[in-house]
Amino acid sequence: MSGRAIRVARLKSLALLVLAALAPAARADIVTRMPTRARVVALTFDACQAGTTMHLDHGISDYLTARKIPFTVFMGGRFARDNAADVAALAGNSSVEIENHSWSHNNHMPELSDERVLSEVTRAEQEIRARTHRHTRLFRFPAGNSDERTVALVEGLGYTVVHWRWSEGDPDPKVTADDLVRNTVERARPGDILVFHINGRGVHTAEALPRIVDGLAAKGFRFVRVDDYVHGPAPPAAH
Repeated sequence: MSGRAIRVARLKSLALLVLAALAPAARADIVTRMPTRARVVALTFDACQAGTTMHLDHGISDYLTARKIPFTVFMGGRFARDNAADVAALAGNSSVEIENHSWSHNNHMPELSDERVLSEVTRAEQEIRARTHRHTRLFRFPAGNSDERTVALVEGLGYTVVHWRWSEGDPDPKVTADDLVRNTVERARPGDILVFHINGRGVHTAEALPRIVDGLAAKGFRFVRVDDYVHGPAPPAAH
């Protein structure tokens, strides 16, 4: 190879390195369904509060526990603090997965500083760990609102971000129990992550849940915890 050809090759290599350095950092996609073709779905419930104290919906938790159905709770730190006894009881059930849903349930986390975003996650982890003696590995943004920066910050703590394919909308009183049953049973596909509320905001969720479970079971679906199929590395211990 001539000297000129060598110089051209070096320049091309340098240009590629510069482009790579300027390219945005790659990030994992937000998980909206479990990576499987098996006929399984995950029942997930948000347990969160912002200002007003919220409480565990026992109509949901007692039903699922009695039926021995696994489920996942994305829990806010304030909720864990103010419902310590119920949270400890949930943690005593191995069928219940408890994950991170931020400290204060700020619906606009992309507007927060880096420091505040990290604090929302780590402070919730500390509170949940104190009440359950478990670490959290999955994170759900309040209202599902995130951007590339906030996702990267959360992933940097070792979390996998888990949302949903569609929203059930159960806090809306106009969404009836019949609506919840029909929409869920008709829309569910293998690997779906279903999202409801277990903090008293699911207006008709407890009423609809037995029919949802029976309807999905009749279609051959099994119920699993999200972490049966979605695993993130254990986040570092919060200090």
